[in-house]
This record gives sequence, structure tokens and C-alpha cells, in this order.
Amino acid sequence: MKEVLSITGVRNELSAVRARGELIGLVPTMGALHDGHVHLIRKMKEQASFVVVTVFVNPTQFGPNEDYSKYPRTRDYDRQICEQEGADLVFYPDVEEMYPAEQAIGLTIAGLTDHLCGKSRPGHFAGVLQVVNKLFNITQPDLAIFGQKDIQQFVLIDRMVQEFNHPIRLLIGETVREADGLAMSSRNTYLNRQERKRAPLLYDALTMICGKLTGHPELAVSEVVDEQERRLKANDLKIDYLSVVNFSDLQPVVHIVPGNRYIVAGAVYNGPTRLIDNLITDFKQIS
Repeated sequence: MKEVLSITGVRNELSAVRARGELIGLVPTMGALHDGHVHLIRKMKEQASFVVVTVFVNPTQFGPNEDYSKYPRTRDYDRQICEQEGADLVFYPDVEEMYPAEQAIGLTIAGLTDHLCGKSRPGHFAGVLQVVNKLFNITQPDLAIFGQKDIQQFVLIDRMVQEFNHPIRLLIGETVREADGLAMSSRNTYLNRQERKRAPLLYDALTMICGKLTGHPELAVSEVVDEQERRLKANDLKIDYLSVVNFSDLQPVVHIVPGNRYIVAGAVYNGPTRLIDNLITDFKQIS
């Protein structure tokens, strides 16, 4: 496994790989790797002959009151995981390498960030698309994979790939969960014992919304969602959002139509820690 710190170094390495006719797969991460990331690397290894993992905590996607400074950085452990899982190259740029000067040009997002995480984190997804666009240009992969847990991010990146004509096939890795259903996340390390105990309630709420609307599609979505919001609040979870949206445009729906594709998504504050999760469903079956 090769470790590269510079953009020039990555381009030189991948130019040689491309010349050999290998299929390059990209796994972008912010480090603090866990089993969810391991799943993404393994899934990419099934599709690509040369796997690149990027480890970069991107400052432009954090708001002024968010956790950029305390976001876990576990470089030695991350290196061990990447090597153990058979990654071929790990790119560890620092902030100065990725952003050597103030960025004068950004991406404008219309409509797709009006709800879910985009509503409460203004500027977050502009930062995400900025860094992903840069990573795509630096590595020029044939494939790239992103986790379902960050589903709004995936939908936005998919739209960017289409609109910017990136010749990249996107893969989505299903959410990897703890035994009690909690979606794996680097931020789970922030939880104290009491917070960890109630953390799976978000997943439970999403599952109950899916189950009830699958069995009773005539019900108003708001009625079903409100019931679960009350339950979460009763367990000391502060709700950012709980919503059912169309998969294609991320717009909330009033009633579901079985057979169409939806995202049932939620974000809560569990103590000071913000947790997100989602399920993708056609209200015939849940994934």
C-alpha cells in the first residue's frame, strides 16, 4: 500500500495505474475509520482493481459552531485499517495542500438542500461538493463509493456527477449498524453511557414510520411522523428533523404512493452530539 501526501504525487501514481488499464475506485473518507468504512472499501474492491482511500477532514463543510476542531483524527489506526483491507493507495492531504489559497469559486445548489440536513446546516453541502469535486479531479476515478447514512450527500454528488459530466459511476454502500441498530458513525465516540443507550431510538423511529406507512399508505405522513417525534422527545432527544422525502428531489411528501422511491430520514441531538440516519423504501420493502 502506498501513502501519498501531495496532489502531484497522487496524479503521478494514478497516471501509471491508468496506463496499465486498471479500474480505479475511490473511497473518500474523513478518517476515524470504522466498520462502515471497512464495508465501503470491501465493496469497492469487488468492483475496482485499484482502490484509493482518501483521508481528509474537510474544513469547508463544517459550520462555525460545529465540531471541526474536535473531529476524531486517528491516522495511524486509519492506515492500519486501509492496509488490512487491501487498499492500494491512501491519500492524506493536509488543508494547505487541498486549499492553498482562498477559494473564490464555489458551487450553488438549488432546491436539494432546502430540507433534511441542508436546512439546518447552511453551507455544509457546498463544502462537501467542493471537496468531492476536487477529489474527483485529482484522482479521476472510474468509480466512487459513498455510504447510505449520508443519503442527502449521495443524492447531491450524484446530481453533480451528472451536471458536471464526470465520467464516474457512483456506488452506494448500505448503512452498517451496531447490534442494537445504531448506525455506525465516527461521532458515536462522543456519546456517554446514557446517550449511547438511547441512541438506537432514532433507527427505531424510522423503522416504525416505514412499517406504519407500508401497512397504511392512506395515512397522512405528518400524522405518522408526529407520533414518532413525540416518542423521541419523551426520551430526551432533541429533534432536528424527521421526514419522508422523495428520493429524486429530496422534497417532503404529504402522502406516499407505494412503489415510488422514498427516503425516511431523521436527525436528532443526543446530548450535544448530532446523529443522523435514514431508510430507503418504496413502502413495499425497506432497505
